[in-house]
Amino acid sequence: MIRGIVHRYGSNVDTDVIIPARYLNTASEEELAAHCMEDIDPAFRGRVKAGDVLVAEDNFGCGSSREHAPIAIKASGVSLVIANTFARIFYRNAINIGLPILECPEAVRNIRTGDTVSCDLAKGEIRNETTGQVFYAQPFPAFIQKIINAGGLMRSLEARS
Repeated sequence: MIRGIVHRYGSNVDTDVIIPARYLNTASEEELAAHCMEDIDPAFRGRVKAGDVLVAEDNFGCGSSREHAPIAIKASGVSLVIANTFARIFYRNAINIGLPILECPEAVRNIRTGDTVSCDLAKGEIRNETTGQVFYAQPFPAFIQKIINAGGLMRSLEARS
């Protein structure tokens, strides 16, 4: 079960504002997390807590195909991203590194910054604990849930051998 406070963003949040290109010379997850969202929300790093949830509108993660963006989000403590839609490459990169993401326009329309949200990924159930509303996203197939639960594609493959 995922549970956290919501940080909300609009449409077309691209990978350059998720993790600015000037920080791409590091592979350190801690360093990436330290600069996550700083160009769109300079106070993000000081507010985000382990387990928190990002909610965004359309085309989240557009731009370059860098894997650094979902890594920075996950390393910052975010446990889930909910959006109307995700950029295709970001979507796949998020799964590959074990960052849960859900597309659910109804939830996006009804969840605000500061709300507390919980989610059962296996059911695709998103609960806004602040308002009591419940929304349903299409849950991932079992094989993708295994990748996410293992912490990413490479870890899921290592666990199989």
